[in-house]
Amino acid sequence: MTLPVTPRASTLHTATDLWRPVLVRAGVALVFGAVTVFWAAPPAAGMGWAGGLYLLVTGVVLVWSVKKTGLPHGERSAKILAAAGAVLAGTGVAVALLTGSLVFGTLGALGLGLGGAAELYLGVAARRRSVLARDWVTSGAIGLGTAVALPFFIDLGPHALLGVAGGGAIISGVLWTLAGLTLRHDGRGVSAEAVN
Repeated sequence: MTLPVTPRASTLHTATDLWRPVLVRAGVALVFGAVTVFWAAPPAAGMGWAGGLYLLVTGVVLVWSVKKTGLPHGERSAKILAAAGAVLAGTGVAVALLTGSLVFGTLGALGLGLGGAAELYLGVAARRRSVLARDWVTSGAIGLGTAVALPFFIDLGPHALLGVAGGGAIISGVLWTLAGLTLRHDGRGVSAEAVN
């Protein structure tokens, strides 16, 4: 049965399709954050691989969320989010292969900064058209804050760099967990109402 195109039907589509990639993104961020908290003395290569995998998988999840949902609130928004995902993924590969504090601090900051700026822009541009607008604004601010802070910790080594990146990941992971669970809950409520 096809539902009529109404605001409620649009909400149904968005809420039921978005919660999975949002929760996967949250899980990736929280796992990376936990690694940074419990890894007492990471070597430079370990920092590169851990941070690189985090950026790579986060970028892939962003691209997946665009492909899975199509982001019904705009093709331009979908392209911006997909481009941000591609930048994060590329930065992740570079950070993993080119190990070192300077590489992690600069390329990680670049990737997180561009991704954060894209999310911040999307959140402001789609504030009345997307259920994720507020989350994008907050996540974008967290990404930009982490990007600004990273270069100041380059001289302190891998543990400090992972701590800064992991702190941002934990905060954004909690944000995206709440967003994903809210979307799942709202999608269940809307789909139950649509059936009745």
